[in-house]
Amino acid sequence: MRLPENFIMGGATAAYQCEGESKTHGKGRVAWDDYLEKQGWFSPDPASDFYHKYPVDLDLCKQFGVNGIRISIAWSRIFPSGEGEVNQEGVDFYHAMFKKCREDGVEPFITLHHFDTPNELHKNGDFLNPHTIDCFERYAKFCFEEFKDDIRYWFTFNEIWPVSSGQYITGTFPPGEKYDVVKTIESMHNMMVAHARAVIAFEKGGYEGQIGIIHSLETKYPYDEKKAGDVLAAEREDALTNQFLLDATFLGYYSSETLKHINFLYELENKTFAPKVTDMELLKEAAKYNDYLGINYYQSHFVQEYNGESQIHHNGTGAKGTSVYRLKGISEHMFKEGIDRTDWDWLIYPEGLYDQIMRIKKQYPNYNAIYITENGMGYKDDFKDGTVDDEPRIDYIKRHLQWIAKAIDEGANVKGYFVWSLMDMFSWSNGYNKRYGLFYVDFETQERYPKKSAYWYKKVSETKEV
Repeated sequence: MRLPENFIMGGATAAYQCEGESKTHGKGRVAWDDYLEKQGWFSPDPASDFYHKYPVDLDLCKQFGVNGIRISIAWSRIFPSGEGEVNQEGVDFYHAMFKKCREDGVEPFITLHHFDTPNELHKNGDFLNPHTIDCFERYAKFCFEEFKDDIRYWFTFNEIWPVSSGQYITGTFPPGEKYDVVKTIESMHNMMVAHARAVIAFEKGGYEGQIGIIHSLETKYPYDEKKAGDVLAAEREDALTNQFLLDATFLGYYSSETLKHINFLYELENKTFAPKVTDMELLKEAAKYNDYLGINYYQSHFVQEYNGESQIHHNGTGAKGTSVYRLKGISEHMFKEGIDRTDWDWLIYPEGLYDQIMRIKKQYPNYNAIYITENGMGYKDDFKDGTVDDEPRIDYIKRHLQWIAKAIDEGANVKGYFVWSLMDMFSWSNGYNKRYGLFYVDFETQERYPKKSAYWYKKVSETKEV
């Protein structure tokens, strides 16, 4: 199968996971700093030291056919407290790094928010507090103007559902609360309002380039298609995790089908979903200006009806088979016989990505374009003789690219793919034992070593054959 000749073959990163220097060079603290220090498990410093090693990593991109790179700007490296005085050293760092991208012919795709709200704003409610929305808009406007000569491709947010659910359902993100579906929905809605305000500011500013948002989409299938309860569970979980955000992005309102499920979840808590009229007006206007959607895809879920008490156990160590996900009134995640999964219990199901792409094409025909902004396999790499023989990762990426090619052949406008991740990095809930990169990083020496997957990826980039 072949990909289009102009198809971007990229690599993805995130500031907090790769930069290191997380509390130096004028950078302000984020909630993860306190959270990780309290746990005492692992530190984001030095991560893969991208702050100093970006010339090496961009040279590797050039050598291995990686012609696009996803980079996030650390909000607190620009505004240490989220607002107020600018940290010029942080601004200069990004200018220098973007210049190096241009020199090496690697197109930078910039994300403004990748899980790292500045601590002063986070501890005051994060995006549950409207003040954070105001600050995010000012931060976005600053970046649009400051880097207007450097950047052509922008994303506002990375993975709104994982952020909000990690904070308030699974408890795996700070502040570590659990099972609060209402807070999760309100956080997601407010982040979409912040997205809308940034997109509108970009449009009104007349900036060259394009802008969109990244959603993590996980296809939900009924565990037993013959059971009405399982079918309803899949619909309900999809409405919460996928359709709520897609409606806000492309329709600018929440469809009656979405509201049916969202209102049911609010009624379980004797509450009412009642977004502000002004918020909905912003969503409606911004829906006209999205240039593309970024899809992050790692897995799908097979779900069955569940009405017991909520119970979630996050497999953060790679102890296969230990994940538990049961959410009262919504669903229980099930392992499906015959479908393999990673050591972290993530189902390997590339058809689910195809189904989401075609769902976007059919359900939201104003989507314009799609980039697969993250996809990859976390693996316990065995480093021998200066490299890693990671055939399972090659197989994982290849199968997903084949389903992407199939979607393109069937009329979907998918313009690029960014493997997660470019190099090995710090992982939010797994530290350093879960590796994704094309390039192995020795975290003691910060040396980079191409894995077998890097050579394979280069060949695909050159031939566009998968």
